[in-house]
Amino acid sequence: MTTAFSLAPLFRQSIGFDRFNDLFESAARNESGSGYPPYNVEKHGDEHYRIVVAAAGFEEQDLELEVEKGVLTVSGGKQRDAEAQNVTYLHQGIAQRGFKLSFRLADHIEVKGAALVNGLLNIDLLRVVPEEAKAKRIPIGSTAPALQH
Repeated sequence: MTTAFSLAPLFRQSIGFDRFNDLFESAARNESGSGYPPYNVEKHGDEHYRIVVAAAGFEEQDLELEVEKGVLTVSGGKQRDAEAQNVTYLHQGIAQRGFKLSFRLADHIEVKGAALVNGLLNIDLLRVVPEEAKAKRIPIGSTAPALQH
């Protein structure tokens, strides 16, 4: 059961938060909930983040990372080889099915690198805030010229 609601009343006195409203509503609509593969989102300081995806059984050539319009997509699909086709599994408990995970990145977050170590895909992220986006102190004084219309 899905209940649609709007956060518009909360943003009447806010400027520029309409994107946050969209993100919140899209998260509320997300019903995939498969949980495969499991992953962690870690914070390693004020500007450093890491996404760790459990990719047991996958090799580097089986995984793909892509960033487009602020969305990081991690997908994987096991490449079947001729040797694996001749195998009959009596029990197959290791899931190696294809997957696709998407993460919406905040403004100024960049993917700095990725590495597959011991079955864990580590994706390192860094917040790089440009100088013009940083907070500035505005001096108040009577010497500033008035705007003329």
